Amino acid sequence: MLLLGFSSGLPFLLTGNTLGYWLRDEGTSLGAIGFLSWVGLAYSIKFLWAPIIDRVDAPIAGRLGRRRGWMVVSQLLVAAGLMAISVCQLRAGLPVIGALALVVAFSSSTQDIVVDAWRIEAANDSDELGLLSAAYQLGYRGALLVTDALILISASHWGWSISYSLMAALMVVGLAASLMAVEPARASVALGAGAQAPIWTLRGFIDAVVGPFSEFFRVYGWTALLMLAMISFYRLPEFMMGPMANPFYHDLGLTKDAVGAVRASIGLAASLAGIAAGGFFALRFGYLRALIVGAVLQSLVIAAFALLAFYGPDLRLFGAVMAADNFGIAFAGVALVTYMSSLTSLGYTATQYALLSSAYTYVGKFSKGFSGVIVDHLAARTTLLEGYGLFFIGAGLLGLPAFALCLLLASRSPAPASPR
Repeated sequence: MLLLGFSSGLPFLLTGNTLGYWLRDEGTSLGAIGFLSWVGLAYSIKFLWAPIIDRVDAPIAGRLGRRRGWMVVSQLLVAAGLMAISVCQLRAGLPVIGALALVVAFSSSTQDIVVDAWRIEAANDSDELGLLSAAYQLGYRGALLVTDALILISASHWGWSISYSLMAALMVVGLAASLMAVEPARASVALGAGAQAPIWTLRGFIDAVVGPFSEFFRVYGWTALLMLAMISFYRLPEFMMGPMANPFYHDLGLTKDAVGAVRASIGLAASLAGIAAGGFFALRFGYLRALIVGAVLQSLVIAAFALLAFYGPDLRLFGAVMAADNFGIAFAGVALVTYMSSLTSLGYTATQYALLSSAYTYVGKFSKGFSGVIVDHLAARTTLLEGYGLFFIGAGLLGLPAFALCLLLASRSPAPASPR
């Protein structure tokens, strides 16, 4: 699970925040960087092809098993896309780089579908699911460290092209994990009347596409809409500030070596602490209470980036802000993943979790495309750094709707209509 989490996290920033740093290095405008982040919308619509992942074996690699086969295919496609970006470089033009980033994003979101399904199906009980979710987050955050910190040091000394080639090579970690993993047993009870029918038949298609959604609403009733709304807004502050983080460090005057060193040391320690704290809090006090604390933490730590904008590139302040950010985001990530995992039904694991994990990206992935335009607009009335500062404060305040929805869910304390 640790290795698969690493493999899932590796491509995420390479088509988003880290790619934005490369683009800013080449003089690309903040507006273009913000709009290019829309390739990440692939993660928001992955529920559309998740029924195929649930019911159809992967081409060629299907003999490894349905879950493992799709893992291998998606990981190979991610590696190929990253290598193509490395070879083409920015001289190929933004449309080409955007198309290749889209290939990586679609392949990566497919990998997420199957890894999430494997994590849920491999767990024997809720405690083990919590542990696997924490291990997944640990691996995922480790990959973010590599693609958000170590790659900056690599790019500073060897260039972006070589650095992206190294990231493509690191997908071998996921391939190794896929080959070592045990194919989880199928759910023993078919939830839908057409669950055993081939997907190309009418009955099989209806059950694969409609079954996961009808089952979800059968179990939770109309509270399901409240759950989906909360999930949709939960990570909005993080998504909104994401595309502007690395351009902000560039414009602030911090070197790649300094940013990479702080992220790889203080940031790593804070991430590990956040994952441990989030996992413990969720198991000890419950998923919803962990969500409430996570919502407050992530809003505060994202707004804290405004301190850097107003006080300048002080490394001690940068280290403190980075530590707080990594702790808060890691805590909130574990809380959300554990909560969403607890909502799925065996038999529809891939599709239902894809629906939930897509839901938490809908609002954020779309909104963050305008982040560069917002900073430019604010900077036009003040200075560039002050514009960044106001933007980060606003991004932090975007966590208030999720916080309110978490409180409402906690007050309702919904229980499934039938035991899972």
